[in-house]
Amino acid sequence: MILQTKIEFPPLQKRFTYQDSLLFIGSCFANEIGNIMKDLSFDIDVNPLGVLYNPASIASSLDRISSGTPFTKDDLIESQGVIHSFYHHSSFGRESADLFLDNANRKLAEDYSHFRKCKFVVISLGTAWVFRHIKRDIIVSNCHKIHPNEFIRERLSVSEVVNLLSPLIERYPDKEWIFTVSPIRHIKDTLHGNNLSKSILLLAVDILEQKYENVHYFPAYEIVMDELRDYRFYSEDMVHPSAQSVNYIWEHFVKYAIQESEYEEIKRVEKANRSSRHRSIAGQN
Repeated sequence: MILQTKIEFPPLQKRFTYQDSLLFIGSCFANEIGNIMKDLSFDIDVNPLGVLYNPASIASSLDRISSGTPFTKDDLIESQGVIHSFYHHSSFGRESADLFLDNANRKLAEDYSHFRKCKFVVISLGTAWVFRHIKRDIIVSNCHKIHPNEFIRERLSVSEVVNLLSPLIERYPDKEWIFTVSPIRHIKDTLHGNNLSKSILLLAVDILEQKYENVHYFPAYEIVMDELRDYRFYSEDMVHPSAQSVNYIWEHFVKYAIQESEYEEIKRVEKANRSSRHRSIAGQN
């Protein structure tokens, strides 16, 4: 008896090895899977400017990372006494403009260097809904608790998503671009609004995949929605996948994206990490 709808998809022809440099950028999927790979000692940069959800912010961040163009005081804003930028996660916030720029540009220089050598870029798209700052007329990565009246909310179209991401792919044909759509439901958009948003992202990625030979799709969305079609695979908020679900997706991703010759090294690093954590816990007792 078969009690699951299995998602069938072939592995990448060109897969990761420990010799490759990788960039993971986008929504929580990029963080979850990227940090697992970082823990396994892969050469990886995960969400350099913080977690990003919409294609416009992801494209803007990749433009900045790939060019290495420094941030300036014109990019900065103040919110509740803290200096931020609309391009960064709130964790980048600092007490002064100088401190913010020193930290952001030092990190950007590292990210630029990594991007130039990386072979694979994994992009996790979360939503087609965006917030545009009215005065600056830019789509922001984070509103930083600024008054909602300063923004308008928009939904990107399929063609807008394609047009945002295509120039990057064309500019760097030597890189393999792997897209995924986050299975996390943005219920603040309403379930219907969330479904429309995910549909836009899925259609846009399909167009990109048909258009470019170096664009690929990993079905994280389908794995959770169809293979793990049960609330027991979600965390308590009933929106985010549980740790068990993340591990299940990771197992699929290993087979999809990592060269089989690296499996033994992965096991060795996992064992070393477990031993290290055990020694750390024992030392605290």
